Amino acid sequence: MKIKGIVCDIGGVLYEGNKPVKGAAEAIAELKKKYKIRFATNTTRRAPCTIISRLAKMGFMINENELFTALEAAKEIVKSKGGTAYGLLTQDAADYFAPYLSSKERVDFVVVGDAAENFNYARMNRAFRYLQEGAKLIAAAKNRYFKDSDGKLSLDAGPFVKALEFASLKEAKIVGKPSREFYELVVNSMGIKPQEAVMVGDDIESDIEGAQKAGMKAVLVRTGKYKPSDLDKPIYPDEVIASIADLPKVLEKLI
Repeated sequence: MKIKGIVCDIGGVLYEGNKPVKGAAEAIAELKKKYKIRFATNTTRRAPCTIISRLAKMGFMINENELFTALEAAKEIVKSKGGTAYGLLTQDAADYFAPYLSSKERVDFVVVGDAAENFNYARMNRAFRYLQEGAKLIAAAKNRYFKDSDGKLSLDAGPFVKALEFASLKEAKIVGKPSREFYELVVNSMGIKPQEAVMVGDDIESDIEGAQKAGMKAVLVRTGKYKPSDLDKPIYPDEVIASIADLPKVLEKLI
């Protein structure tokens, strides 16, 4: 089946650290001429508007309706339930989530993103106590790590989500990648079938395995958090490329 749409990860695919991947902006501009495209990210340190602004400075022109974030998905759940939440979030993410955050004795949800320096014992313990009082646990994402601005891997939200799950005996609802519902939401926004879409990412589990389980093709890039040992896992990308700059010339193979 012919590829009609592309779902592209952001961090590690379009840029590494604070610099765009060589040829990435040109590749995206070329792809937009032929395919529908969406950008799906588990990045939760920044609000959607901050992400778009940051990408624009790197030369990527992305419209608001083309961006799907795990943080936005978590916010929509709380909003749809008319609930309140306690957030383990960065300040930028918390400002975005502000209308639904509460400091009352009880909340409906605990929302965990990559809170960076805001992960500490006091905040984690408060989240745990809310869970003990009946709050549900939402993980915007559960990634283990990401490639940081210094070029090394850093802890993502996943280890902290696992800690709360272990302590509270509650299972988190994952709303970003690799959630099938998240992928379906993104693909549906393009008006195409999953079989007509390809995911491009640097995470062998969230990007590649998650997309394939949703019925999509998946291309792994050797940038960002990619490690050669990723290919030793029983997860098989449809293609492996050096970077997204090589994507335009391989798409015709994915039929």
